[in-house]
Amino acid sequence: MFEPLRKKKRKVAHCDNVPSICPDKTEPELIHPYSTHSLMSSTGTIRQKIEAFLDNEAMINQKLPKELLLRIFSYLDIPTLGRCAQVSKNWNCLALDGSNWQDVDLFAFQTVIEGRVVENLSKRCGGFLKKLSLKGCENVEDRTLRIFSQNCQNLSQLNLFKCKKITDQTLSSLGKNSPLLSDLNINSCTHITDQGLQHLSQGCPFLSHLDMSWCENVTDRGIRHIAAGCPKIKHLLMKGMRKLTDNALEEIGKNCPSLVLLNLHKCGNITDEGVQHIAKGCNNLESLSLSECSELRDNSLHALALYCHSLRTLEVALCANLSDTGFINLAKSCPELERMDLEECILVSDKTLRYLSLHCVMLKELTLSHCELITDEGIQDLGFGSCATEHLSVLELDNCPLITDSSLEHLVGCRNLSRLELYDCQLITRQGIRRLQNALPRIQIHAYFAPISPNPSVANNNRRRRRKYCRCCNIL
Repeated sequence: MFEPLRKKKRKVAHCDNVPSICPDKTEPELIHPYSTHSLMSSTGTIRQKIEAFLDNEAMINQKLPKELLLRIFSYLDIPTLGRCAQVSKNWNCLALDGSNWQDVDLFAFQTVIEGRVVENLSKRCGGFLKKLSLKGCENVEDRTLRIFSQNCQNLSQLNLFKCKKITDQTLSSLGKNSPLLSDLNINSCTHITDQGLQHLSQGCPFLSHLDMSWCENVTDRGIRHIAAGCPKIKHLLMKGMRKLTDNALEEIGKNCPSLVLLNLHKCGNITDEGVQHIAKGCNNLESLSLSECSELRDNSLHALALYCHSLRTLEVALCANLSDTGFINLAKSCPELERMDLEECILVSDKTLRYLSLHCVMLKELTLSHCELITDEGIQDLGFGSCATEHLSVLELDNCPLITDSSLEHLVGCRNLSRLELYDCQLITRQGIRRLQNALPRIQIHAYFAPISPNPSVANNNRRRRRKYCRCCNIL
């Protein structure tokens, strides 16, 4: 009988027997393939060789200087930089270099960001970091921002929107350690008081943009500190600060001649006297929001017409005491107006539209919601004005009950009109809307119509099949 063939044992060359990359080893080292110690050591050796290859032999590292790689990394967002830092030791150093972290936005991680993350970030970035957004990071506290301000003293922009745990201590830290701060957002930081604004004004003389909307504990005293200590302020947003009075506006008018944007939405204690102080002292004003300041009268518009000829945006929604007299005077004196919100200015009529069409040729957006005195005649004047044919892009006419299809015909020449609001315009028909859409294919028209009521017999027969949800509106 034939004897079974015996397989000869073949010597297996381990992967570590390949020639070494390092120049000091010239011969391969023989390792027993079945040795546990050899397997563990070989794995570590392979890892070291791979890292050495990636760091020293990768084509991109050979061909591109570090300065150019750093410039490329500077365009990457935070998640991408984190992935690049895991590629190799060389890329880890480049990706985590402080020069790549000059502008950091942590809004995408707002629910998981804790204080230690911001502290470690400040230690790594140091003086490189200039812009930081902690928008919505509600877990950040005063201690974290104190350490951050100490490590990053070149900070110029800081967004703390809805960081509800911070108090006056944070503003004190910024006043001590951030002399270059120019843009600060503390919107909805409800623990901020006048004392915090005092510390901020003493140490941040270059502050030009400040949003402290809904800081309801701030009074005229806090605004006085900001106006006196930050004379270069240009953008000032104070929405919902109900404790402010005309005294605060008087301080702003005296000390802030460079003011360009002012938002006083829902500051219900403001009167004509306060607006007059602003108009006299801030002649460069371009954007003003006075919506829901219900105490205002036409004297406010007369003051703006007299002193603020560069005004571009005016929001006076729900200021029911403003009339045609004030708006006509404003239209004559402010030809650069581009956006006006006159919602629920119930005394406005066609006369205002006539003067806007004649004098405000740059008008782009006009809101006339609930202006119940507007008729087809006013829309005709507006549609034939040079502003409509050249620039008008948004027109809101919802709840204007006297508007008919004739108004839509007058808007055919507004070739740049992109959005038209017609909610609750009961005299507008579907046919009129279709004709306007045919003339302006790109326009978006928002309207609804009550459905046609069926006959009683049909309604009874279809009662079982009636839909369970509301069908009171049909959206176009």
